[in-house]
Amino acid sequence: MKIEFRTYNPDRDRDAVLRIYREVGWCSKPEHAEAFSGLVASGRTLVADLDGTAECMVTTDPGTIRYGRQDLPLLGVTGVTTSRVARKRQLAGRLTARVLADEANAGRLIAMLGIFEQGYYNQLGFGNGGYEHSCTFDPSTLSVSVKPRVPIRLNLSDWEQMHVNRLQRLRRHGACNIENPYLTRADMCWGENGFGLGYADSSGHLTHHMWCTTEELEHGPYTVFWMAYESKEQLLELLGLLRSFEDQVRSIRMQEPPGLQLQDLLRKPFRSRQITHRSTHENRMTATAYWQLRILDLPGTLAMTSLDAPSVRFNLNLSDPIEAYLDENSPWKGIAGDYVVEAGPESHAAPGRDSSLPTLTASVNAFSRMWLGVRPASILSWTDELDGPNELLAQLDQTFCLPPPSPDWEF
Repeated sequence: MKIEFRTYNPDRDRDAVLRIYREVGWCSKPEHAEAFSGLVASGRTLVADLDGTAECMVTTDPGTIRYGRQDLPLLGVTGVTTSRVARKRQLAGRLTARVLADEANAGRLIAMLGIFEQGYYNQLGFGNGGYEHSCTFDPSTLSVSVKPRVPIRLNLSDWEQMHVNRLQRLRRHGACNIENPYLTRADMCWGENGFGLGYADSSGHLTHHMWCTTEELEHGPYTVFWMAYESKEQLLELLGLLRSFEDQVRSIRMQEPPGLQLQDLLRKPFRSRQITHRSTHENRMTATAYWQLRILDLPGTLAMTSLDAPSVRFNLNLSDPIEAYLDENSPWKGIAGDYVVEAGPESHAAPGRDSSLPTLTASVNAFSRMWLGVRPASILSWTDELDGPNELLAQLDQTFCLPPPSPDWEF
């Protein structure tokens, strides 16, 4: 078969790509097709042709990731899909690798994506992110004393100001912003019975809000798809708003806000879990690492890395599996090689080797996890492709001692 990788053409490819979305279960309603059209038209989309028909596609959008107190250029891989007739032909892997190579050359330092299963994107150098906690609770058990003001209703027509509010939200370590506003609009279209509630300032600008969905309108569960807020007071007002649903809604699902331990704000959480066990409204907490990341440019990433910890210098022997998925003529071959690295208040990496320094051997997958603070080096040496002298691992644990990272944005 003739295989061609190229940029998405809406006139030529729209029907074929919509068919892919239907085959993978991402497009079952008219509003889903509307969301798809805006998303692929506004971001960067590449397709893989089999004999002249698009059978695989990858969509990406630029953004930023918060590292400590500064933002680094991020590539968000927002969709990878392959049709039923093109599976097991390495199209998705090769197409994604090509996108990563292009974006690395364009200056993106980090790439991040959501996974359908652990292992597949590891072949392209991605490593697991941190656990995200999802909590289901009875709103009547929320221990929040704030009495919320009357909110404003938000719907699909408000998508632009909602996106702006998301970009301006309070962000902690690991938080991502995706620049493309159509991604917010698409997420609003895909949810069942979506609705938004929020608050605006005296000039009418949205200050904090949440977007929710529900499969069962009367009693829930309601699902909070996202919250955007800039302060403790705004977060508590949104939580107070959720509590106000207690007379009718029996359960609410939401991802734990970054940095917050939601159980602190629940009355008798263990009693609630036992009483609701195996019910439609079962109260529970789950943890899943559903996102992955990888470094695309090691010297560029380290140059923007500032750590409030003692400096450590070491040799780094880095492997990168992505090269097997790239064309021979690709100018970017991944980031495998030998580097001399310094990490601390001022960090840098340069090709080479210093015989006086200890050596860390790692895959880009594992090194990226250590760099973001997903897991310490000493633990990664037990479970991932990372190894070095015990003294060096202990120093790295101290230097890369970071808050738990959370993207706070699903894509």
